[in-house]
Order: sequence, then structure tokens, then C-alpha cells
Amino acid sequence: MTTGYAASATAATSVARYPVAPGYRVNVRSGPGTQYPIVRVLSIGVSVPIYCQKPGETVTGPYGTSDIWDNIASGEYVADAYVNTGRDGYVAKRCGG
Repeated sequence: MTTGYAASATAATSVARYPVAPGYRVNVRSGPGTQYPIVRVLSIGVSVPIYCQKPGETVTGPYGTSDIWDNIASGEYVADAYVNTGRDGYVAKRCGG
């Protein structure tokens, strides 16, 4: 069964990471919108993994205006307008549900 574990660990480490806008401490929310509670705040200068993305509330940030929210951990979302993905659209699969 260690083979399955190794495959899972490899898949988890291959998720692309993207830098948060310089100088910003970004709120991490429990869902894709500002009406969701803040679960933590990202430190300045961090990069985040994007496991999946989903549409939500439209937000304007340093990288434009977007309704895309990035899932960075289980139950944790940040507005894509604050993450430098290098694209205006989706860079990861859509989140289910």
C-alpha cells in the first residue's frame, strides 16, 4: 500500500504555487465571497497553492476584477484578483460542488 501513498504524496506536491500581490496581507475566507467568514490572513510575500477554482463574488484587486476564487486548502479561498497567476481566467480545475 505504500505505492498508493507515494502517488498521493507526489500528486499533492505537484500543485502549482502562485505569489500573492506584493505588500498585501490577503484574507482567506471559508467560501468564494466576502460574506464568508475570514479563517486566517496570509502573510506578506507568500505564495499559495491553487487546488481548484470556482466562481463567486466579483472582487477588484491589484490584478484586476474577477469573480474567480482560488481554493488554497480545504475550506479556504482567496480572491484570484490578489493572486498573480499570470492569466485572467482559470489556471486550475473547477472545484466540485
